[in-house]
Amino acid sequence: MDRDRLDLSPDEMRTLGYRVVDLLVDHFAEGTDEPLGNAPSREKLEDHFREVLPEKGTPPEDVLDRVEDEVLPNTMRVDHPRFFGFVPGPNNFIGVLADLLASGFNIFSGTWISGAAAAQIELVVIDWLRELCGLPDTSGGLFTSGGSMANVTALAAARHARLDDDVTGAVAYCSDQTHTSVDRALRLLGFRPDQLRRVPSDGRHRLDPSALRDAVAADRAAGRRPFCVIANAGTTNTGAVDPLPALADLADAEGLWLHVDGAYGAPTVVCERGQKRLQGIERVDSLTMDPHKWLFQPFEIGGVLVRNKQHLCRAFRLEAEYLEDAVGAEDEVNFSASGIQLTRSFRALKLWMTLQVFGREHVATAVERGFDRAEQAERLLRARPGWRVITPAQMGIITFRYAPDGWTPDQADALTRRLVPAMNEDGGIFLTQTTLNDRPVLRLCPINPRTTSDDLRQTIARLDSLRADISPVSP
Repeated sequence: MDRDRLDLSPDEMRTLGYRVVDLLVDHFAEGTDEPLGNAPSREKLEDHFREVLPEKGTPPEDVLDRVEDEVLPNTMRVDHPRFFGFVPGPNNFIGVLADLLASGFNIFSGTWISGAAAAQIELVVIDWLRELCGLPDTSGGLFTSGGSMANVTALAAARHARLDDDVTGAVAYCSDQTHTSVDRALRLLGFRPDQLRRVPSDGRHRLDPSALRDAVAADRAAGRRPFCVIANAGTTNTGAVDPLPALADLADAEGLWLHVDGAYGAPTVVCERGQKRLQGIERVDSLTMDPHKWLFQPFEIGGVLVRNKQHLCRAFRLEAEYLEDAVGAEDEVNFSASGIQLTRSFRALKLWMTLQVFGREHVATAVERGFDRAEQAERLLRARPGWRVITPAQMGIITFRYAPDGWTPDQADALTRRLVPAMNEDGGIFLTQTTLNDRPVLRLCPINPRTTSDDLRQTIARLDSLRADISPVSP
């Protein structure tokens, strides 16, 4: 070991590397048998980790011991087969190896001159996604850290294309189910909060085209500048897909940019069922999706597609004197000129390797399994007295609560709020709640392809058992 060069010997690197690979293999192989993890208090973690900056350093084996004993157990395993909260992150081992290679070789994918193969692979994978979405060959895009940055990128292109970057009086529209990353994106792009209209959703929690049309007309009459509709392709709350064909018609008629936040649901275009539920997605001006959700990639990889890829270049391309050598030939692609980041990791490698190893067919089957598991959960709930399905299984999400005949809504609310912490304290299952129509509901998102039918049966049975222990509750 040459500490001054930050070097380890080949034998030391192999020993540590094999140990890390063994940890990863055990992690994937143990599956359901592995604990879900923990979220300790800040006070406890301060006791574990607070220390002065090490001056001399520590043997790497000892540091890895600490990671294994103190770091990994104190994080929540979002790829666990019984992690049903939020949107799970069920990655795959090939994607992990790809990240190891991209990180180990420190591949820079911001410019062609420094990462030609990385740029070409990103072009190919983006084109695969474009074709799956039915977008024309004028379309293009790039990979980002996640859906939040993808929304910023797409909406920056919309601002430039429709407003020439002058946001005065401009208005964007979305439903009341739209992810808050859209609010944040518009704020970063210079819009005030009142320049985003949240249109009430319909009875299925979808953006209502009629209500949207009225809002646009009212704003035009008031002298404002409607410029963009932001639709959902699988909301986080319920998996709802907005009526994309009707919204595309309205956007065409009104001259509005149609952006679709498909961070969660858009990756399902890889399978037939997803394509059917996302009809109209081929008409969007821009689209975001997160391969680290329903394409089973390690964090981080989000993506943005734009119907006319020139809109990204026009919105982001700025030349600097220190990048003159990076401009390159006309057919060489510098992704740093199409988005916010100059320094970019080789995110495309993991999705490319995954699709090369498993093929579209097997990835599609894994996605279909998420649809199936949510539908199984719905059947199990409907078979148990007192349980009420609030939104049926759609896009791999179901919401529900216990509200038997004779109970008041307040009694059902009180039980719902107690069930989630009681369930999660067990440590073997994790789920979350959300609010629909001003009432708390339980929510399951069982999209991990390693989740089994038994996992779902045990989960619903455990919920029913806890419900029996807690009931009756006072309003």
